[in-house]
Amino acid sequence: MNIRARIVSAVAAASMHLLCAAAHAEPVRTPVPDARPVMLAALQSADGTAHAVLTGEIADAITKRFEATSPIYIDVSTERRYREPGCSRLKVLFWQEGVRLPEAKAPRKQTIEFGINYCATGLPPKSLL
Repeated sequence: MNIRARIVSAVAAASMHLLCAAAHAEPVRTPVPDARPVMLAALQSADGTAHAVLTGEIADAITKRFEATSPIYIDVSTERRYREPGCSRLKVLFWQEGVRLPEAKAPRKQTIEFGINYCATGLPPKSLL
């Protein structure tokens, strides 16, 4: 392989590495007191997702109680958009690293996930169509 081919190959490999790294980059997380602003952001987002970190007294108390090693993260994604404007089926995921449960041998990641039909008005949709 000549020098020019090696340079082109190296540049292509570096470009692929940067693209892969960008695809796995940590999302920007806004501090929020509860999940509502994250659900609203997901409804308004072009890709139907939003990310945040839970803050405040309750988040601090949970983190302290379970001796967790990370904040409480919230990820919301749109599973389905309904015909009613501003309404979707959302998947809401709360998660935290390094949670120490009373009977567990070691700390681990804990998650809570649920689905909710939600509209920008804060109410459920009138129809699921």
